[in-house]
Amino acid sequence: MAWLFQLHETQPVAQAIGVLALVCVAGIAVGNIKIRGIGLGTAGVLFAGLVTGHFSRPIDHPTLDFVKEFGLLLFVFTIGLQLGPGFFATLRRDGLRLNAIATLVVLAGSALAVLLGSWMGLDAGATLGVLSGATTNTPSLGAAQQALASVPGVSDERLALPALAYAVTYPVAIVAIIGILLAIKSIFRIDVVREVEALTRERQRTVDKLEARTLVIENPSLSGTTVGSIPSRAENRVVVSRHRSAKGPVRAALGGTRLEVGDLVVVVGTPARLDRFQRVVGPQSRESLHDTTGPNDEREIVVTRGEALGKTLHELSLDTSCGVAVSRVTRSDVALPAVPELALEFGDVVQVVGDAESMERAEALLGNAVRSLGDTRFVPLFLGIAIGVVIGTMPIVLPGLPQAVKLGLAGGPLVVALMLGRVGRIGRLVFYMPVATNLAFRQFGIALFFAAVGLAAGPTFFGAVFSLAGLRWIAAGVCITVVPLFLAGIFARAAMHLNYAVLGGLIAGSMTDPPALTFINGLLRSDAPMLSYVAVYPFTTLLRILAAQVLALAFFR
Repeated sequence: MAWLFQLHETQPVAQAIGVLALVCVAGIAVGNIKIRGIGLGTAGVLFAGLVTGHFSRPIDHPTLDFVKEFGLLLFVFTIGLQLGPGFFATLRRDGLRLNAIATLVVLAGSALAVLLGSWMGLDAGATLGVLSGATTNTPSLGAAQQALASVPGVSDERLALPALAYAVTYPVAIVAIIGILLAIKSIFRIDVVREVEALTRERQRTVDKLEARTLVIENPSLSGTTVGSIPSRAENRVVVSRHRSAKGPVRAALGGTRLEVGDLVVVVGTPARLDRFQRVVGPQSRESLHDTTGPNDEREIVVTRGEALGKTLHELSLDTSCGVAVSRVTRSDVALPAVPELALEFGDVVQVVGDAESMERAEALLGNAVRSLGDTRFVPLFLGIAIGVVIGTMPIVLPGLPQAVKLGLAGGPLVVALMLGRVGRIGRLVFYMPVATNLAFRQFGIALFFAAVGLAAGPTFFGAVFSLAGLRWIAAGVCITVVPLFLAGIFARAAMHLNYAVLGGLIAGSMTDPPALTFINGLLRSDAPMLSYVAVYPFTTLLRILAAQVLALAFFR
């Protein structure tokens, strides 16, 4: 077995890969241990790496550097792809005020870190690590390390300080964030059940769900007209999906279908718009055309064909080209009205009405290759990563700084992924990643990053944590975590009257802290905090990346 113990000399890369794999195994096992429903998750790999790095032989540093950067890049890119569509949609609703509060948390924490670092006599590198650990923000640690590496004359010992301070303050910060959530709940005597119910009622008022009604044509002016020429149909953004004449069977309501007084039609839209349309057409019938037999049926077709992507329903003209009527389109579990200007995206579910032959033609046009929803398209993935690297390494000159800042290998890919996730496609390239694949890449990337950081910091970690310097790091980290969050939480609840579910997601998102999100979801027994978490997470991450670099270049000596 002598060859095995000599790998660090004979095959250093093989030794590094083997140790990384074992660290990930041990760390994930530790992270899965939960106390009262809370566990470290993938962050357990960091602590396994610290212990292994302390006792193992030295690891090949170029290999660790590559693994660390590549793991972080995978993590932020996959998060951006997932959050892109929801992030921009949330911004249009209440994301601006939530991001304003999160921005204040970031700026207050950064300013507090500078003040405490100066007052307590902390090394600038340690201050950056304390800031990243106290805010549980891994990308900012990577950005700080990249910025410090660009400063000439910095020793390896000082370059290791951010990772050490991060590892010391990170677990304390997780506990502190959860403590803030519980403190706010206690101070305002919040009933979590009532908060969730109130938020549900509020969102039901703001989000109009689609419904279907069967109407009787009684307006004599509509006699002899076609479905496509009903004046108020486009104005009210409703869809006519089925039609039955006085004596005929139920058929798909195509644009050229003629109407007569006494005919029945099925109309799909929001309740308010259906009410207006009903006043023009005629009263609602108790008869349901969905329960009536006829030559037509209803089918859901998944959009997977490249030629259909990005085209509107008007451009596809499914009624004339295929002989089917589109009643609604479902995207990410949200039902959308099938209005002519709606552009289709990969994975949309189109609900059509027609006979068997017509629906076969519609399937051929739209794709309906359900298996492709589970395929990972690697060309768009690697292309997006390459563009992210270019954006991340692009220098940004800020007045007053000795060097240009960069978004880095964390910020660049995140920005690009958010954009690509929102756009969905460029030409024939579809930037769609199955949820399971996205989660696998994300967990794989962050595990690699934590393992590399832990192994690099391990040799000096325990000496630091049990030293006076380590105690100062912990004290500074607690202040950086608690003070901005507590003040922001009190203000948001007392002055802005934020629902506790929204506030909980905001607090977890402003600290980019998944364990805190898991805790608040479990406390509320609801996923309601996820929306506010998603609203602030991307912008907060970018802001923390830039803040880490600005502080590194402005104050590191």
